Amino acid sequence: MTRQAHTDIRKTPLIDRLTPEAWRASLQPYIRLMRLDRPIGTWLLVFPCLWSLALSGLPVSDPVRAVWYGVLFLIGGLLMRGAGCIINDMWDRDIDRRVERTAGRPLASGAVSLSGAFALLGGVLGLALIVLVQFNVVAVVMALAAMGLVIVYPLMKRVTWWPQAFLGLTFNWGALVGWAAAEGSLALPPVILYAAGIAWTLAYDTIYAHQDIEDDIKVGVKSAARRLGDHSKPMIGVFAGLALSGLAAAGLSADLGVVYLIGLAVAGGFLAVVIARWRPEDPRSCLTAFKANGWFAALVLVAILVGAAGVGGAAGAGVG
Repeated sequence: MTRQAHTDIRKTPLIDRLTPEAWRASLQPYIRLMRLDRPIGTWLLVFPCLWSLALSGLPVSDPVRAVWYGVLFLIGGLLMRGAGCIINDMWDRDIDRRVERTAGRPLASGAVSLSGAFALLGGVLGLALIVLVQFNVVAVVMALAAMGLVIVYPLMKRVTWWPQAFLGLTFNWGALVGWAAAEGSLALPPVILYAAGIAWTLAYDTIYAHQDIEDDIKVGVKSAARRLGDHSKPMIGVFAGLALSGLAAAGLSADLGVVYLIGLAVAGGFLAVVIARWRPEDPRSCLTAFKANGWFAALVLVAILVGAAGVGGAAGAGVG
């Protein structure tokens, strides 16, 4: 099968409408550098935070604070995902020039200078810090501890066949931060949730990596997609199964019951269909399956919220 030309740079009518016409040409490269035109990465970063927040029971016990924290996590996730993309493109700008999908990225193409990227990174991290200090000290310390992962993650594709696992360590750190924000401490449920998120990331980011196999071979970049090859589809099924098992264990450890498990089963069924329909040799199918994980994450969040509400309602009835 002949692969079609595939690129990160796409038309973004919504971003165009939100950007003043006089500034559009100068702002667009910075918008694309932060991937603001592709929000799925932000959602995949934010959902583990929201899962953990919901798992803590805060939306039931203090819904106003839960909503406020959810907004902060969304803003913070948008900023930190943007910071991560800037750092990633700084490390990878020479590689990106040699890969079809990424050759048009702002640093690789020269649309943004390295000094301009550093300036943007400083501003984004400053705003993220303002968001972060709205939480308690434990959550702040937990979040800052993840910065090392954010900085070195882009190097992992040079040294290991499993950079997707390292992305899992990075992208799911919010599972720990969300619980710490709600409870002021850590416990077993968010730790299990974190492990489940790592397995989930192994699944969706290996799907994503299949877009670049030919270019990765050419430039010598490693990935789980290359390592697994023709075994990718069944192994991604294994990763998804581990993620679902971990999500179930996290919910049970937080005393969520059968309602949660039913909701999780629905989410799992959705993910199974996505994986079954995915065609590894087709870059567009890879991107579609990757993006579908945002809907899976939303279904898991609904399952946790409904499960936690059921536990809270039962507890309230018992007190009455």
